[in-house]
Amino acid sequence: MENIISAEIEQYIAEHSSKESTTLSDLNRETYIKAMMPQMLSGQVQGKFLEFISRMISPENILEIGTYTGYSAICLSKGLKQGGKLVTIDINEELTPMVKKFVTLEKMEDKIEVLTGNAMQIIPTLTQQFDLVFIDADKNNYSNYFDLVIEKVRPGGWILADNVLWSGKIISNNMDKDTIAIDAYNKKIQQDVRVENVIISIRDGINIARKIG
Repeated sequence: MENIISAEIEQYIAEHSSKESTTLSDLNRETYIKAMMPQMLSGQVQGKFLEFISRMISPENILEIGTYTGYSAICLSKGLKQGGKLVTIDINEELTPMVKKFVTLEKMEDKIEVLTGNAMQIIPTLTQQFDLVFIDADKNNYSNYFDLVIEKVRPGGWILADNVLWSGKIISNNMDKDTIAIDAYNKKIQQDVRVENVIISIRDGINIARKIG
């Protein structure tokens, strides 16, 4: 992933932002050692941003689509109400042991439910009403994920989608398949009368949509 913001500014931001916990630091390190495409990890700054969003909303139920190694799930769970739950879905079963290991180390086994499988099939089986949804999975299905979750989000609830600037390729004249899908998602959200939204340029871009009502 190329930096939209200069590496020097990114470094400055990291140095002047609150640090990650020891467990998250260890998860960061282990992801880079053991997982493919470690740049997919949310990391210190975006992780803290997700934590702050969650703390502001104080959600009872969170849905995460795309667990990877569990960094963002742990960050989002820090803002849950007492007795709240985060459900996270990922299709890559090889990473599930790492996810569960660090969820346990962060003492969040009672807050995070890890589901392994196809999110397109799992989401329709969920009966909770969600206060916050974080989409960070296969880009071709972003619009489909939105369609599956919008009626499961309470009025006033939030849907966040990661990587919506796609290393700046979103304004390219020669978009690849993933970029086309992300651009379609951004346009879809902007035109959907059920939500209002804003795109922010933290790391690779996050589209934040709030359900009206």
